[in-house]
Amino acid sequence: MCVDMRMEDVIVDTPAPLLTAGGDVGATSVGRREWAGLAVLALACLVYSMDLTVLHLAVPQISEVLRPTSSQLLWIIDVYGFLVAGLLLTMGTIGDRIGRRRLLIIGAAAFAAISVIAAFAPSAPVLIGCRALLGVAGATLAPSTLSLIFTMFRDPGQRSVAVGVWVGSYSVGGSIGPLAGGLMLEHFWWGSVFLLAVPVMLLLIVLAPRVLPEFRDPDAGRLDPLSAALCTAAVLLVVFGMKKAAQDGPGPAALSALSVGVAIGVVFVRRQLNTADPMLDLRLFRLGSFRTALTINMVAIFVAFGYALFVGQYFQLVLGMSPLRAGIATIPAGLGFMVGSQLGPRIMKVVRPAYMIGAGMAMAAVGLLLLTQITATGGVELTIAASLLVSFGLAPVFGVTTELIVGTAPPEQAGAASGLSETGAEFGGALGISILGSISIAIYRSQLAVGLPYGLPEPDARAARDTLGAALEVARSAPGKMGSTVADAAKHAFLTGMHLTAAIAAGAALLLAVIAVTRLRNVPPG
Repeated sequence: MCVDMRMEDVIVDTPAPLLTAGGDVGATSVGRREWAGLAVLALACLVYSMDLTVLHLAVPQISEVLRPTSSQLLWIIDVYGFLVAGLLLTMGTIGDRIGRRRLLIIGAAAFAAISVIAAFAPSAPVLIGCRALLGVAGATLAPSTLSLIFTMFRDPGQRSVAVGVWVGSYSVGGSIGPLAGGLMLEHFWWGSVFLLAVPVMLLLIVLAPRVLPEFRDPDAGRLDPLSAALCTAAVLLVVFGMKKAAQDGPGPAALSALSVGVAIGVVFVRRQLNTADPMLDLRLFRLGSFRTALTINMVAIFVAFGYALFVGQYFQLVLGMSPLRAGIATIPAGLGFMVGSQLGPRIMKVVRPAYMIGAGMAMAAVGLLLLTQITATGGVELTIAASLLVSFGLAPVFGVTTELIVGTAPPEQAGAASGLSETGAEFGGALGISILGSISIAIYRSQLAVGLPYGLPEPDARAARDTLGAALEVARSAPGKMGSTVADAAKHAFLTGMHLTAAIAAGAALLLAVIAVTRLRNVPPG
């Protein structure tokens, strides 16, 4: 994905109308095949976006059945996103060599097969392994989307609409995840949420050869296994160190993992600067608008995915809502995301990107601050309103920054810019879950270290300090008033962590608003 892609370097094994670079005079409009191809690409985006959120409502059942530790629970949720992020550049290079459509079909088949295995995982370690393999399969899907869109749709107006559909497919996937997961959990076991991806992947396998042309780059650089290993190892070691510090404190193991991860990251960057066929073209970072848009896009997704983890648990574990009711409560936020992503291209025609991004991030910050006011005895309406503000504010930001990331790069580097955009998006989402989740767990554990009632057996106290789901299970089995005391203390500790992480996310959103207005103010509308 991150190799330079020029129109004269693309091999198309089936005819498809392509436009001249930049949509200049002489360009032809795309036909039905390209729009049908866009629908298939959106389908791929929908599925691996859905897999980032589908487990949010299943967390209570997973905690009860598989009894994962707090660290294992976070790995179950976000190892998928981190492996997608770590392998995107590698899979992009492979796609250039064997064909992006072929890679898409291979990834879809693997995704369906692993989803079936994950649905019947007997333990937390097995589920973590399945989620990791799903991340590998998801990384084969991602390179086939954005760079293909910028190749198939050369006219700026049509491309803007296509990017809006691309962003919208992420929002639909993120919205369908909790709702569809809630419907499945209402009637089936926790593993049923993984089976949702199977029919979609099978449909993609059938449709892709019919509507997508095959794109290969005959001048694609050779695959560099060492760079791929360095990139993945750096990401995973840093995350492991962060999780370890959240669970057990900043001990030797956590600090060692962080240090080694950073060191490997430095080696990876140096290798990219010195190799003839870099996976990551670092020259793109010389472009100021590119750097700013990429940063805003990544941190905005960090905010979006980070806070969503807590909302699902709040609805079910704190307020006691069923999975189906909790899924229904997420519908307004999903609609806000879809509407906002479609309004973005229209607003961008008349409003400078700086002010559009600034207004969207400010709106999201207001919604996040509202989340700091919810309590353990109510707050459904307030939480829904807050989520709606966050999603409606962030949706146009994703579309605008994606256009800026790829549009500000030279035409011959569109493939590299696309890869960086998708990598940053996946990394930002998984990092939001990990960092904000780790902060919340650290606060939760510190609160319960002094908040649990005297006389609670030590094994039960240890379990209660691990996760909110485990604490509520301990509360149900504890005698007399001790059970209600444990439940109240655990809910209070969870809300304390949720309030602080929402405030941190709000601060990040406001900071991005300022950065956008000051650094992108010279970028014109459209």
